Amino acid sequence: MLEPQGRLQKASLRARVTWLAAFCVAGAVALVSFGAYMIVRKSTYDALDESLRTRAVAVAAGEKINGSDFVGKYPAAFLAAGDVKMAVLLADSGQLLFPQDSDRPPTVAEAWDVAQGERNEFIWTDHKTESRVIAVKYQPGQAIIIAQSMSPQRTTLAKLSVVLLLIGGAGVLLAAIAGTAVARTGLRPVQRLTEATERVANTGDLTPIPVAGDDELARLTHSFNAMLGAVAESQERQRRLVADAGHELRTPLTSMRTNLELLLASERPNSPDLSEVDKQEIHSDVRAQLDELTTLIGDLVELAREDAPQVIHEPVDLVEVVERSMDRARRRASNVTFDVQLQPWTLLGDSSALERAVLNLLDNAVKFSPSGSAVRLNLRQVGDGSAVVEVADAGPGIADADLPHVFERFYRSSEARTLPGSGLGLAIVKQVAQRHGGTATAGRAPEGGALFTLRLPGRP
Repeated sequence: MLEPQGRLQKASLRARVTWLAAFCVAGAVALVSFGAYMIVRKSTYDALDESLRTRAVAVAAGEKINGSDFVGKYPAAFLAAGDVKMAVLLADSGQLLFPQDSDRPPTVAEAWDVAQGERNEFIWTDHKTESRVIAVKYQPGQAIIIAQSMSPQRTTLAKLSVVLLLIGGAGVLLAAIAGTAVARTGLRPVQRLTEATERVANTGDLTPIPVAGDDELARLTHSFNAMLGAVAESQERQRRLVADAGHELRTPLTSMRTNLELLLASERPNSPDLSEVDKQEIHSDVRAQLDELTTLIGDLVELAREDAPQVIHEPVDLVEVVERSMDRARRRASNVTFDVQLQPWTLLGDSSALERAVLNLLDNAVKFSPSGSAVRLNLRQVGDGSAVVEVADAGPGIADADLPHVFERFYRSSEARTLPGSGLGLAIVKQVAQRHGGTATAGRAPEGGALFTLRLPGRP
């Protein structure tokens, strides 16, 4: 059996809004009805007490007569017409005198205290006869008792409770209806979001949903559409990456397959033999193609890692990062020299990713630099809360038509197609810069070659 809380959690949001509205109105109506009932009840009984007190005081202040004459002065028919019972309490004899043919009014011990002069008055409710009774001092040793039925007041209060109950029930019902209407209208954007989410989950369709208004739900819809746009962009990037990777992998794989088929064919019986020089050339081609595939696959893995969300950042000394990249670049290029100038700079980021980005810029500069030339590497502060890493070479430079595309994945200029590389190194540089809140740009160096600038935020 479900607990109330469990049943409420299983209910729809619209049903919960309806129940919440009904419960809130029911609570408010209950408090108002209870307050109104208690105020009317107190006012009614106060008015009854004041009426009894006025009558008793009027009788006690009138002409003083003895007990028997007193009860004869007020006939039973007169008292019955006013729904009143009256009697005289004699303390000395312990008698209670009341008109003939009328009912005896109730008494309590405190009424005898009034007759004996210990109290001036006492008022109480007799639940047996459902009447309100008052005793006031009359003459020495005597007290007047007047009782009046509470039936009219109780009837009035009963009718009032029924009216309040009906009005309250109608209010709760109207609140439930209004809550249902408000929930249906107010939650319609949420329903559209739900349908859009189910559509995306079932079909993969990332079409944005229409937005109406400028309230919180409209802002939620804008955020959901922005999320759909980001997912669509991510899917498009993945699609382009897979398509470009397949295109780039096809060339070395085709060439490697051709070379391997030549080697296998030469080993078959009655096949022409290949010379040792041809075999050596094929072996060299296969090794070069394997190196090209290894580089391409490594760049693809690195690019995929850069695309993944990174949330771990640590303090990074950019000078140390640049120096490690320089050491690796020097081991790869012995035919060029490096002109290095570094200023201290630190930032929060991923040191391995930054090292890979700087190394890619250095490898790119070495690849296009003629033998015996120098590659210039500067790390300097620019005074706007950021520093720049500049890598300049003495090569042929970048054509104006190629400048807007050098950071695109797999893009290679006509001059670079004959050189080793995957066309992903500069794309990795750009993604590392963006992930660290910086930028990567390309231009012409004063030396005439290419100039790549990596701008990163941080502090000295």
